[in-house]
Amino acid sequence: MKQVSTLFLKVVVFLIAIPVLALCVFWVPGFVNYLPYPILIGVYATAISYFFALYQTLKLLSYIDKNKAFSELSVKALKNIKYCAITISVIYSGLIPFLFPIADADDAPGLAGIPMIIVCASIVIAVFAAVLQKLLKEAIDIKSDNDLTI
Repeated sequence: MKQVSTLFLKVVVFLIAIPVLALCVFWVPGFVNYLPYPILIGVYATAISYFFALYQTLKLLSYIDKNKAFSELSVKALKNIKYCAITISVIYSGLIPFLFPIADADDAPGLAGIPMIIVCASIVIAVFAAVLQKLLKEAIDIKSDNDLTI
């Protein structure tokens, strides 16, 4: 049963990677003449961080499959996911000033709000990963203490 659920989650990870990959390959290059280069660089830097976080998620799911969920490897994967989420929030926070002139020219105030949604979502993910990392580390410590007493 556990491998079926992790297989489902692995498929979901691949499915959420496809739209971002498609955006980076097909959509973003079409805006080279319209968007400032810092925005384009920021979008691609975000994509790299995003795909690294997805890779860490796949590693975490493989640890669960191998019954190594309560290991330092899992803690490290969660820590990397947390850092990726923080990186994404920092990148998009830095991109907001570059979007104000575009939003003002097009009279589209919502354009500056979209990065704020991404920043807030990535902060939530970072906090959630940090909480899971702390809980997992405490569970490993309790497990190792129990193994020493036996």
